[in-house]
Amino acid sequence: MKDLVGKSAVVALIGLMAGCTIVPGSHISTTPGWFLDDDGSEQAESLPDSVQIHAITTAVLREDAEQQTEPAANLLAEPESYDYVVGIGDVLQITVWDHPELTIPAGSMRSPSESGNWVHNDGSIFYPYVGKIRVEGLRVTEIRDLIAQRIAEYIENPQVDVTVAAFRSQRVYVTGAVNQPGAYPVTNVPLRLLDAVNASGGVTESADWTDVTLTRDGTEYRLSLRAVYQEGNPAHNVLLKEGDVVHVARNDDNKVFVMGEVQQAKPVAMTRNGLTLIEALSASGGYNQDVADASGIFVLRRAPTGSDHLVDLYQLNAKDATALILADGFRLQSRDIVYVTAAPISRWNRVVKQIMPTFQTIYYGALAADRVRDLDE
Repeated sequence: MKDLVGKSAVVALIGLMAGCTIVPGSHISTTPGWFLDDDGSEQAESLPDSVQIHAITTAVLREDAEQQTEPAANLLAEPESYDYVVGIGDVLQITVWDHPELTIPAGSMRSPSESGNWVHNDGSIFYPYVGKIRVEGLRVTEIRDLIAQRIAEYIENPQVDVTVAAFRSQRVYVTGAVNQPGAYPVTNVPLRLLDAVNASGGVTESADWTDVTLTRDGTEYRLSLRAVYQEGNPAHNVLLKEGDVVHVARNDDNKVFVMGEVQQAKPVAMTRNGLTLIEALSASGGYNQDVADASGIFVLRRAPTGSDHLVDLYQLNAKDATALILADGFRLQSRDIVYVTAAPISRWNRVVKQIMPTFQTIYYGALAADRVRDLDE
């Protein structure tokens, strides 16, 4: 009778196992035909077109480094020499040497900006003997020559000097995660990205200095302060112009999500220096050596807009622990998902754990029924 009970239980167990086609929990397969072999080669059968698979290798790291965003070519096309152009609202200080009657003294109670010649809304100034002169759009050297030419009718060999006493016509705007956001003047000293950020008090602790947006004439350009500070890349330290808007993004929402067979699944905030795959794994306590599949460490990333696929899937095979050096060079992007999949034996153990209560119920139920039957006999 006991043999009959055992056979019945085994048959029931086999039936349950045959019908158990869904493994508990999420999983990313590493079996041939779906992802990558241990050597990083892709199998013949691919995933659906919505997913593109990449092995994290030295080639991928080199490609990632080469694809670092560089400013557009028109931002890099700067004039050979910089010279300020006068605009409406600027105040000019005009001096005619040896003719103090033509020079308005600043005095102790008046600053040069208060005593100078203001550029009116029509772009002109008024000067004695010369009359009304249009100066908007001219350099101070051109204004100097123009005044000297006209005043020469009244003064022999006039010595004229023109400077800008107050720069009021042109502004750039710094917003976002800086200590003192606001409008800052464009002057006769070239104003570059770092100059504007420093003038605004520098970036805050919550700033993402890899994500700086420059808006010029309705077009947005991506710049990186880290590229300037750490890498010394002058291409990102662009020359700013009138009307430019510089926005330094915050990194509060810049995080990656670490899931799967790790010690502590959680979102990991990105620092201003960014975040690598090994840093994200370390922040979550590392992958669980007992149940994780070291060849199945994945990074899921939304494909760029306009791509012919939806998801880029990167796989790291860390069965050889030295491959983790690749993880230290693989930079994550905001909203990436790091997923460590389970080893096959771990998945099987979860199936067994789910069906064992049912198996035990069937076994002990059959055993109890046999005992009742024996008593009746």
